[in-house]
Amino acid sequence: MKILHLISSPRGEASFSIKLGNAIVEKLQAANPGSTLTVHDLTNTPFPHLEEVHINSFFTPQENHTAELTAAIKHSDEAIAELKDADVIVIGAPLYNFGIPSTLKAWIDHIARAGHTFRYSEKGPEGLIKNKKVYLAISSGGVYSEGPMKPYDFTESYLRSVLGFMGMTDITAYRAEGVSIPDLKDLALDKAIESIAI
Repeated sequence: MKILHLISSPRGEASFSIKLGNAIVEKLQAANPGSTLTVHDLTNTPFPHLEEVHINSFFTPQENHTAELTAAIKHSDEAIAELKDADVIVIGAPLYNFGIPSTLKAWIDHIARAGHTFRYSEKGPEGLIKNKKVYLAISSGGVYSEGPMKPYDFTESYLRSVLGFMGMTDITAYRAEGVSIPDLKDLALDKAIESIAI
């Protein structure tokens, strides 16, 4: 088994999404001896936010690429190859301002490419990244999976939608939530880790 662990929190060892993601990876490795792990910290090696040159590189046939377009598309090509090579993807996603960090959004913008990770046909859109298992390690200061703040959660719903559009529909989400709430914070991570079922 090939595991790809994507980290999007800049908080390092203090990050709950990283701790939860690491716990998922550890359980995967324990259940699958001999598995390989690739860790991609999007905060240390961030993908550039899309600019005109990136868009042009995506929609220009490869045989017509200039040196500039070849350099611009490199991040996307490498990320898609890394994604296709993995059997399991673990995505750490802290909830920032009701959504995902911009580093993770930038990664998504580079992998969501027509003709590579999805395509349009007479039957409508079809995801091309299939037979993958995805685990989401979501952390949040408040409780967003239920209750009055649920409508403000655009993290899990967005990731399920955009990944599913690309064919990754087997998604399981685990949450360390309430990490800033006095009555919940001390047990939030332990509760999340205990809930992991591989």
